[in-house]
Amino acid sequence: MNHIEQCENLVKEVYMHFDASHDFQHIERVRKNAFDIADTEPSANKEIIELAVLLHDVSDPKYSTEEKREEERIIKQLNLTEQKEAQVKDVIKAISFNGGHELEAVTIEAKIVRDADRLDAIGAVGIARTFAYGGAKGRLLYDASETPRENMSIEEYRTKKTASVTHFYEKLLKLSDGMQTKKGKELAVERHAFMELFLENLRKETGEQL
Repeated sequence: MNHIEQCENLVKEVYMHFDASHDFQHIERVRKNAFDIADTEPSANKEIIELAVLLHDVSDPKYSTEEKREEERIIKQLNLTEQKEAQVKDVIKAISFNGGHELEAVTIEAKIVRDADRLDAIGAVGIARTFAYGGAKGRLLYDASETPRENMSIEEYRTKKTASVTHFYEKLLKLSDGMQTKKGKELAVERHAFMELFLENLRKETGEQL
């Protein structure tokens, strides 16, 4: 069994306990996005990309109370070289939005995986994931009285239970502008437009200024 197969088997045990917004189907979609982008970036290391994709949410603070515990546990079992382990960890660190406090994606692998993950946060799938997560956490669909926050801290971003539609304005509608790769930018255009259309229709149907 190679590192990818071993990693996939280990992470599946973790993701099966997450809600539908961050389950293994999410990982499979991100992996497809990453490979589509990587095909346009010949210098990219696909093994590092795939390992980072598989591992990137196992220690997500939305689900894990002990930061990096699952990630470290699984990586240790893979017996990667020190170089590969460091590369995978560096990619994972660069992915999270963190309320706008994201780290710089320096390597092409980090740029690819960040774009791939964020593509799954926008468009039709992104809309579905937003409401799946909101439903799992007992959040309102929308709240016309709620003002989207700017310049929030990481703690504020992660702890306040805003309505699902507010999340579009605080994060999702900002993602297309931050795509790191040419292919990622291209793929984000249609998905971003679909979210704007969805929000326009939601305003019409509810009569609310959302």
